[in-house]
Amino acid sequence: MTQHTQAQKEIAKKIDSDTVIANWKDWRWQLKHSIGDIDTFETLLGIKFKPGEKDKLKQTLEKFPLSVTPYYLSLIDAEDFRNDPIFLQAFPSPKELDIDEDDLEDPLSEDEDSPVEGITHRYPDRVLFHISNTCSMYCRHCTRKRKVGDVDSIPTKDAVSEGLEYIRNTPQVRDVLLSGGDPLMLPDAYLDWILTKLREIPHVEIIRIGTRMPVVLPYRVTDDLVEILKKHHPLWINTHFNHPREVTASSREALRKLADAGIPLGNQTVLLSGVNDCHRIMKRLVQKLVQNRVRPYYLYQCDLSEGLSHFRTPVGKGIEIMEHLIGHTSGFAVPTYVIDAPHGGGKIPVMPSYLISWSSNRVILRNYEGVITSYKEPDSYEPIYCDRKCEECKLQLKLDDAAEYKSTGIAKLLADHDEIVSLVPEDTERMERRDVE
Repeated sequence: MTQHTQAQKEIAKKIDSDTVIANWKDWRWQLKHSIGDIDTFETLLGIKFKPGEKDKLKQTLEKFPLSVTPYYLSLIDAEDFRNDPIFLQAFPSPKELDIDEDDLEDPLSEDEDSPVEGITHRYPDRVLFHISNTCSMYCRHCTRKRKVGDVDSIPTKDAVSEGLEYIRNTPQVRDVLLSGGDPLMLPDAYLDWILTKLREIPHVEIIRIGTRMPVVLPYRVTDDLVEILKKHHPLWINTHFNHPREVTASSREALRKLADAGIPLGNQTVLLSGVNDCHRIMKRLVQKLVQNRVRPYYLYQCDLSEGLSHFRTPVGKGIEIMEHLIGHTSGFAVPTYVIDAPHGGGKIPVMPSYLISWSSNRVILRNYEGVITSYKEPDSYEPIYCDRKCEECKLQLKLDDAAEYKSTGIAKLLADHDEIVSLVPEDTERMERRDVE
């Protein structure tokens, strides 16, 4: 007999009837019974909002809709729901209508870096491939609020085919991240078709899937789905746990199935005010993740998307949390803290500084305890001048795929083979003066 929590039993009964308990772990049943209005939310959770508050909540839903699975709803502590981390991620707040002057509809300029519909090509060797705009739950902190839930902008098969064609014709792309929405909202056969087409492209080495299903709808990770994913190795999955309360028996089972299938698992957490901006919470989260074979990958500073200002913390809070993780728990349990720079600047690590100073032959470092030490540099080091003539180099490269592409950014300044000595932003006043002269 399937085991259920008391909260799940109560919610299931209110949704349908006693017989619905047998269907609780059917992911399609969960989607069919997703909660999308405030009245149903109140009824199932056994709470009541004040009339004035309810009016403001309904105004919020007109701009940013609500959708939460019965499973995820059942994790909310109804006795203290206003402070509950699950509630805060799932239920709308009137604060979402407070649009700051720095908020952006597309904060990461994904649309501007889109050569064809559905593809964001920002980094040299990898692309983001939007194959779904629907999710099993609409996270209140979503950076793509402009798209998620918009039934009029669901990618068509023709659009997906165009994205595949772009990847096929762009040989520097070796890594494809399937994203959305949530790619696992697609039917098994359609997802299998996309993965098969990607695997047919010789230069695509790695396929990644970004999904929150193990968190909000773990029953989507069926045996059939896992069998499909196993066919397309090397395949990686990044999921999105934000709080240790989300690591339940059901989510652990979903992670176990994926890990047992040989799929490396990573996690991307968003730092959210009132949810996880506490080093004790974050430390317990990363420890629970590695216990379930999930490598903490990124800790994201909350993006500048419209209506997220109430979720954002100072960057200093993130640095404080990292100080409590580095050295205080296993190294592979420590994520990289990043800001995804506005206007398409990409992910920028903003980690604590452990390099205090350096001279021509010594580096001064400090550790997590505050111990200050020195590292002796080599007295004699003969640098290897790189002119990109790899066949003449004494270092044994001998790679079977030693194709080279142009250096970009700081790497360009460091390159021996490139004569450029500075990177200058365009359209500055200084550059305008030069143009005049």
